Amino acid sequence: AGQGRLFSLSSSTPWRMVKSAVRVCVRTRPTAAFAHTELVVKPEDRTIDVNIKKNPHMGVVNNMRENYGFKFDHILHNSSQDTVYADTISDITKSIVQGYNGTVLVYGQTGAGKTYTMSGGQGDYKARGMIPRAIQEIFTEVNARPDTEFNVKMSYLEIYNEQLYDLLSPAGFTTEKGNDLLIVEDGKGHIHVKGLMMPHAGSEEEAMNLFFEGETNRAIAEHQLNAASSRSHCILTIYVESRSRVESADRMLSSKLNLVDLAGSERVSKTHSTGAILREAMYINKSLSFLEQCVNALADRGRDHVPFRQSKLTHCLKDSLGGNCKTTMIANIWGEAAQLDETISTLSFATRMMRVRNEVVVNVRMDPALLVKKYENEIKELKQELAMHDALAGRNRVAYDPYSEEQRFTLSQKIRTFISGELEDLDVLNVRNVKETYSQFKIICQNAIEDAAANPRAGGDGAAAAGATVGFDPEGEGGEGVGAL
Repeated sequence: AGQGRLFSLSSSTPWRMVKSAVRVCVRTRPTAAFAHTELVVKPEDRTIDVNIKKNPHMGVVNNMRENYGFKFDHILHNSSQDTVYADTISDITKSIVQGYNGTVLVYGQTGAGKTYTMSGGQGDYKARGMIPRAIQEIFTEVNARPDTEFNVKMSYLEIYNEQLYDLLSPAGFTTEKGNDLLIVEDGKGHIHVKGLMMPHAGSEEEAMNLFFEGETNRAIAEHQLNAASSRSHCILTIYVESRSRVESADRMLSSKLNLVDLAGSERVSKTHSTGAILREAMYINKSLSFLEQCVNALADRGRDHVPFRQSKLTHCLKDSLGGNCKTTMIANIWGEAAQLDETISTLSFATRMMRVRNEVVVNVRMDPALLVKKYENEIKELKQELAMHDALAGRNRVAYDPYSEEQRFTLSQKIRTFISGELEDLDVLNVRNVKETYSQFKIICQNAIEDAAANPRAGGDGAAAAGATVGFDPEGEGGEGVGAL
């Protein structure tokens, strides 16, 4: 059933738009104090049951809910980083090279393992996160396609206290330069961050260096639940452009992969945060609340307006939620008894996220410069074919270039001769010749009418003058003047 929610990447229908629900996977944080009685995890059935005992101190009338049941696309219980990547992200990474947009975001309370999932552990190659693995697989796919030219770029955006910062900018984090970044929406509804650096990454090594550079600039702090808590939302984006080296090069595939590490929701009663850390927690919880409002609006089929612009985070994720993107969310939970309230909140939000549907299609863009060059070559070839056809038909005098001033004057004189009756027929050579003949006829008639208006004479002498200008007698046969023409 979970696989049925994914869209097809079949080559037989590469341009078909496919509606796809957001895929949601739940990952549990390994802990020795796992609440097995209250939290029943069944990976085979893809279900999680939560059982909470009623608090006897709440009195006789106690309507607190005791049992919760959740079902998701995938359950990752005590799973390794290899398993998480293979089961949730690998297919999205491969589809990026095929021209599809993708987004992977991690969500959950503080200390649940979101940053570990996305970035990985320190100094352990096996514990590397989803970002390094995605970079490796993208360049593996790129190197496996020698018949295709690729251009890979990266950006690393941080949203800290509702301010945008460029983690790849030399001074973007330490100065006010982050305020220069601006979220803009183009005519097609696509979201871009104006001013965000997007350096080229020519190899896996260059891409990893950019990732590590951005990681060193992230805002982190310590509180009672997490010794290295992320104090901001971070979005690392990998942009991939490709075009064939052997087929038509004017068609370009362009896609992007957003890897989103959301800051964790916090309860101040547990973190005991104060000062600047408390202020950061307020901004984090506020932006996550706006994210939940957007998800609720997208899940409600009767809602027309989705409040994406309420926060920088939701505005940046507009393409990923309900747009042209293949999206997966990894919900991280901390399965200890003391964290059950946050676990239920995370699982409830993840259930609502499963109702969000995206419309996925390959991103094809035509290169204007190459198109112009292609059309110029086609015109040149067509002219050569016409010249060959005319030569075989004995029409050597036919030309297809625009008329020169001398040719226009010659044609105008020939038309006047034809109007006066001295010439029986006008040669019809090609469409170009017909169009220019009509154009010269129009000019002659307009000049005649202007001359008649400028020199009015009694008794029809003005009409006679106009007729003389175009080369015929307005009182001739039929007496209809210009109308006879």
